[in-house]
Amino acid sequence: MGLFKQLFNKEKKAKLDEGLVVTKKSFFDKLSKAVVGKSKVDDAVLDELEEVLIASDVGVATTLKIIDRIETRVAKDKYLGTDELQSILREEIAGLLSEQAEGEDSWSTLEVSSEVKLPFVIMVVGVNGVGKTTTIGKLAAQFKSQGLKVVLGAADTFRAAAIDQLQIWADRTQTDIVKQKMGSDPASVAFETLTYAKQQQADVVLVDTAGRLHNKVNLMNELSKIKRVMDRVVDNAPHEVMLVLDGSTGQNAFEQAKQFTAATEVSALTITKLDGTAKGGVVIGISDQFNIPVRYIGVGEGIDDLQTFDKKEFVDSFFKLN
Repeated sequence: MGLFKQLFNKEKKAKLDEGLVVTKKSFFDKLSKAVVGKSKVDDAVLDELEEVLIASDVGVATTLKIIDRIETRVAKDKYLGTDELQSILREEIAGLLSEQAEGEDSWSTLEVSSEVKLPFVIMVVGVNGVGKTTTIGKLAAQFKSQGLKVVLGAADTFRAAAIDQLQIWADRTQTDIVKQKMGSDPASVAFETLTYAKQQQADVVLVDTAGRLHNKVNLMNELSKIKRVMDRVVDNAPHEVMLVLDGSTGQNAFEQAKQFTAATEVSALTITKLDGTAKGGVVIGISDQFNIPVRYIGVGEGIDDLQTFDKKEFVDSFFKLN
């Protein structure tokens, strides 16, 4: 049985194209202004391109990598026209992303084997408001559509609203949920969730956690405790620690990624709310800088609009102008 198998069909590709429209328009408007009246890619054009990439939330470090790669091509080819800049950018960004996060593609078709004992446990982390609980609900719906048995764990006990929101998703997707009252020990909820999931012979467990960043030490301690408790119930759980980031916040998403990767061992990223924002370039920068696989991106409100991140398809959509 293939676990978490996703197919990138035409309908989803069209939704991705649509979801990146605002980002593309913003980026290419800036790019057009940067090269207007210029025919050759020279230092002045590269300086302008650097500003365009940074302004598009690609991030400074990743921008410098891209500029360096283009400078190498300019030096090699001697003359590159500005009319070639778009195709050059496309190739270099695609090349950069292809070098990052080895194993990203294999996760989406992970095979159940003796090394992965069910249930497969995903601990979901992220600050409030990034779409963390909604992401969990959408994943539950997608996994269930594949015939997998799913259990949700409401371990964000800091906010009653978080528990209530997860219950709504459980009702909507007809998924079992384990919860306790607000203020309960999150590790206790995680323990109860995994115990129940084993009893029910579940395939996947999605555990929501609190997203407070006001004290990194407390966050680190809490997440570490939850992970230790999980491992007692299911060997090597959690098998995935998924950080959810709001793509529309641009550079704030970078900062949140830094905070959470310092607090716990993040093994996957989901970047939400890319539709309707000009900050979609953040996907390129985060994928590059943190070298953590981007598993999913959110390009709309619908359940199917949480898509498996395909680097090639993302770059194709980003540079598709019609």
